Amino acid sequence: MTQALQIAAIQMVSATRVEANLATARTLVEQAARAGARLVVLPEFFCLLGRKDTDKVDVKEPAGDGPIQRALSDIARDAGVWLIGGTVPIASPEPRRIWNACLVFGPDGTQTARYDKVHLFGLNRGADRFDESATIVPARTPVVCDVGEPGADAWRIGLSVCYDLRFPEYYRALGRVDLIVVPSAFTHATGQAHWEVLLRARAIENQCYVLAPAQGGLHENGRRTWGHTMLIDPWGEVLACLPEGEGVVAGALDRARLAEVRAQLPALSHRTM
Repeated sequence: MTQALQIAAIQMVSATRVEANLATARTLVEQAARAGARLVVLPEFFCLLGRKDTDKVDVKEPAGDGPIQRALSDIARDAGVWLIGGTVPIASPEPRRIWNACLVFGPDGTQTARYDKVHLFGLNRGADRFDESATIVPARTPVVCDVGEPGADAWRIGLSVCYDLRFPEYYRALGRVDLIVVPSAFTHATGQAHWEVLLRARAIENQCYVLAPAQGGLHENGRRTWGHTMLIDPWGEVLACLPEGEGVVAGALDRARLAEVRAQLPALSHRTM
């Protein structure tokens, strides 16, 4: 049994051109891979933070094809890593709304899983106004996937995206996992207030690691995101954090640490509901 898995989260300050963002993502994933990461996760909408909400609809791709999906496949294969591609705008049956899809690629470049974001962000707080339902179709299904080296026991990964973080029942529906990933683009105001406490709570409740890659900084479109990409252990301890700007947050999943926390405080087995 493989006792540890080296992992990394990428923090970006995505701009308004897909090609530039793909180039940045490639550079940072390759940096993480050179440092030993075997699983790398990109932030939500790593490929584009446009000047208006509908820009992401304009660059949507059919499932299984398109420049963004091909780039993710190529990056995973070239770097030799498992790559969780933040989110990608995938065409839905509605012409002016997309699926906000989190795609997983193996080291051979093959797509192995897809999760479409369930909970859609809405905010009406002074100058901060967001309504993701105007451009995104909500999904209904939690998704888990397995990653690992050939011949080794797999690591169970729970997929989620950004606003899902506020809904603990979603994570209970994932079942027992080793790692939760939360590709995100939290606003500066909501991130400052709630980001860390929510991430730590999800790690503590589910007694697993949480890896949360974020958008972090002042974007070309004028939006400011919170950043603070984090890796958190099953006890809720923050192991690594990047407050702002592009970069890599790295660490490891440790089976012994998972077992230790679950044995000392067996809350998962004490559940009655």
